[in-house]
Amino acid sequence: MLRALLDAAEGADTAVLPAGARARLREDWQLLETADRVLPAGDRGNPSPPYATTPARARLLDPLVGLWVRHCLSGLGPEAGPPTERRVRELGHDLGHLGTLAAAAAARAGISFTVRLTARDGVLVLPSLGSLRTAGPGEVPVDVDCADGRLTLRQTGAAAVVVQMEDGIGAWSAAPGWTPAYALPGLLPDGPPLPLDDLDPYRTVRGDPRHHELSGPTALDETARKRWLEAWSGTADMLRLGGEHRVTEAVVLLRCLVPLAEPPRPDPDTTDTGGTGSCSGTRREAFGALFSSAPPTPATFAATIVHELQHTKLCVLSDMLDLHHAGPQRRHFAPWRPDPRPYDGLLQGVYSHLALADFFQRCALRAEHPGHRETAWSEHARYRAQVAAALPALVGSPELTAPGRRFVDQLVATHERLAEFPAPRGHTARAEASVNEARDLWTRRHGPAVRYPQE
Repeated sequence: MLRALLDAAEGADTAVLPAGARARLREDWQLLETADRVLPAGDRGNPSPPYATTPARARLLDPLVGLWVRHCLSGLGPEAGPPTERRVRELGHDLGHLGTLAAAAAARAGISFTVRLTARDGVLVLPSLGSLRTAGPGEVPVDVDCADGRLTLRQTGAAAVVVQMEDGIGAWSAAPGWTPAYALPGLLPDGPPLPLDDLDPYRTVRGDPRHHELSGPTALDETARKRWLEAWSGTADMLRLGGEHRVTEAVVLLRCLVPLAEPPRPDPDTTDTGGTGSCSGTRREAFGALFSSAPPTPATFAATIVHELQHTKLCVLSDMLDLHHAGPQRRHFAPWRPDPRPYDGLLQGVYSHLALADFFQRCALRAEHPGHRETAWSEHARYRAQVAAALPALVGSPELTAPGRRFVDQLVATHERLAEFPAPRGHTARAEASVNEARDLWTRRHGPAVRYPQE
């Protein structure tokens, strides 16, 4: 994607990308290339380690870089419209972010350099390091010098800010205008820290139709960070209760958390009775990032991770294989949503809800406290009943490809295996009644759900 961005910029009309902006992009790219040649200290005796191990690649493979690249590619494409003054200005701002990425990558690689960056709206963000609030508002030039593990940030009319690099995530400074990047401890005791990124300017999830129900990103104070840390500290144990593979999955796939503002309480007409005024989501172009409001408990956090990592996996699988040829028409009933869903959205929902049904069944079978056990059985029954109501539409679709058919068949097999350890009958009856009520409400609003001849 980065290479595609450079190629698109080189081929852009000068009316869209003036010569000065194009030249600056090349300079930033050159700094990235220089940083990419620096190997980690432990690999410098090995002439050909994997590229992903270089400090620069580790920075560029951050999930939020994908959001920024996609945004810039859209701005360079014909769909962005004519080269108005506003479009050219905004595109220049967006492409300027490559300079901050290059500076952060070069600093992590231990390279000495000097570069002039531009703060936007009075804030300069250096990804994985921190952010500087400038002395003045708007666009403010900031000269950045890096040497001996320190950054010196200079701006007109303000004292220089000296920032000391730290291992992993964050950088320290005594200057009041500096905010260090923050990370939670590793999920496992010996694991790497997990970024909790409330600084990146391209972390927003707004503007994506799939995420219209999500709140916007938020900045965290110490109290909010403590809430995240408290929930995170017990999440590994809760994941393990639902299966050791859930811990492994989170360690391998989860690479960034983006905090969202707490949304309003769910609409009383929503069909999902499990809503608690929280939200979460993923982005296809931000692999490994989880966008979420502050989880109230470790149990909620663990369930959120299970749910969202299913979306992450299925997005990647869908990029690798064509699972179906269904169009974007929103016409399918999903018990967890009040609105009609497209086929792909239904597939995503079934995959994630089936994982939650499995997760809570395992929790129920292993829980020692009776109250926790009953809660887990209730959640298991709810998710299993919801999946049962949606599976026929997936199975009966003539739009499935051969790989898609095998995938859906395995969803059915997994759902059937859950019946080996059924929930207590009261939980099952309430879950099925809730699904029937949701179906009746959906039908009154939208008409009968799609039914295929195979059903």
